[in-house]
Amino acid sequence: MPPPPVVGAAYSGTVSDETTSAPTDGLWSRLRLIEGQPLPARADAYSALHDELSRRLDSGAKLDQRETTGTR
Repeated sequence: MPPPPVVGAAYSGTVSDETTSAPTDGLWSRLRLIEGQPLPARADAYSALHDELSRRLDSGAKLDQRETTGTR
């Protein structure tokens, strides 16, 4: 039996400032800037943002590993 349909407001495709808290690192402003670009430029910008966030996440994980192994 399939799940019941979701009832409520339809997704508008935009993020409301009223329902979310904006990160302090400028991510929302970058996303809004990217969304205002033509599709080919938007794809490149999202790819670059993904790469940057992935590097930041990886470097944070490496720092966490060093801290946990260095304290033992």
